[in-house]
Amino acid sequence: MVRSIKNPKKAKRKNKGSKKGEGSSSVPSLPTKVWQPGVDKLEEGEELQCDPSAYNSLHAFHVGWPCLSFDIVRDSLGLVRSEFPHTAYFVAGTQAEKASWNSIGIFKLSNISGKKRELVPTTKSTGDDSDMDGDGSDSDEDSENEEDGGSGTPILQMRKVAHEGCVNRIRAMTQNPHICASWADTGHVQVWDFSSHLNALAESETDANQGSTPAINQAPLVKFGGHKDEGYAIDWSPVVPGKLVTGDCKNCIYLWEPTSDATWKVDTNPFIGHTASVEDLQWSPTEVHVFASCSVDGNIAIWDTRLGRSPAASFKAHNADVNVLSWNRLASCMLASGSDDGTFSIRDLRLLKDGDSVVAHFEYHKHPITSIEWSPHEASTLAVSSSDNQLTIWDLSLEKDEEEEAEFRAQTKEQVNAPEDLPPQLLFVHQGQKDLKELHWHSQIPGMIISTAADGFNVLMPSNIQNVLPSGNA
Repeated sequence: MVRSIKNPKKAKRKNKGSKKGEGSSSVPSLPTKVWQPGVDKLEEGEELQCDPSAYNSLHAFHVGWPCLSFDIVRDSLGLVRSEFPHTAYFVAGTQAEKASWNSIGIFKLSNISGKKRELVPTTKSTGDDSDMDGDGSDSDEDSENEEDGGSGTPILQMRKVAHEGCVNRIRAMTQNPHICASWADTGHVQVWDFSSHLNALAESETDANQGSTPAINQAPLVKFGGHKDEGYAIDWSPVVPGKLVTGDCKNCIYLWEPTSDATWKVDTNPFIGHTASVEDLQWSPTEVHVFASCSVDGNIAIWDTRLGRSPAASFKAHNADVNVLSWNRLASCMLASGSDDGTFSIRDLRLLKDGDSVVAHFEYHKHPITSIEWSPHEASTLAVSSSDNQLTIWDLSLEKDEEEEAEFRAQTKEQVNAPEDLPPQLLFVHQGQKDLKELHWHSQIPGMIISTAADGFNVLMPSNIQNVLPSGNA
């Protein structure tokens, strides 16, 4: 279930010269060059290898069929956790070859080992290039990790629930995380209660039961067939427990109001304002009645459920399909969007009335943006995934500072020739997954990101993501 990551991170030439330390005084060191994915080409004899020093933790695993969508499930292990090894719970829906083979998996991933790394080492590394990969993640560093991060590979335990058709998207309710909603390619939206499975995993011993677990048949709490087509857009309100919106490929958005802990009333009068498929939905992190939507028509709409079934505001956001949205829960005026043309933008919603609300626009990715999400711990940080097989992390508070760069070079005793057109806000680039689909930050483990792709999942904690949490932060 845990496998090796063959090709993430940095270009490394095959050693054609003398070994390290032999003749070093006569061979001048060349400045390090930043290798840019999608720009620089690998020459004959070159390959990409993972640089373990770039991560506090990095693991890979797969669960059988690819999963287009997943969600991290909040747990009771601690609201802010920083000590290795970690444990995470999540749900994911499959994209199986046959409709009857699909399932929703409920997962517990424990023994997520790692090691806290210094951003600027006091002494230069002597060449410990052991891969921090899935199959033997940290296995070459077990002696160190036994002291400060655990050892061995993560342990994956799962339970499966049969699902009719492929799962386009799945979301767990923040307030009651055992309640999950799934969008199926059959056109149905279903709400599930996975409390028994999560409880069983929490009480189970840490023995891996990798993909052989049979799927059980479980009836959903609700199965809604009012949409006229399949869809992808779905979001639980972070303010009102149980409140849900779902959007389909026929441009209709439906509002779900909870009538109890296990029942909902779906308003059959849809919200209509887009002229094409609704791709994503995001509730306001602070307003009870307000949500945002994005569409293939290139627009973003802001809705107030008290004001009828037309948008309160609508504006052109990108020159191509708008695939994904993320509403910043730490700075509620900020809305991020990602497009089919590879661009993503940040808007300050307070500026909408002035016309141009864009405060940042990036054209780094050259293929469609597939996922975007603000960090739950740093208001200026967000992560983006793209069909170019890159997962990038950005800090919008960063600006180019030549004095700081010079000081960093002096500390590391290296000259790094960074391209002038590389955005200073680009904090990290992760590679190694094929056909990236979705990512999520773990709200209880600062700095942890889980991502899914056609070839499986990655769990990563970049070493340069420093989350400063106030003392006593809950």
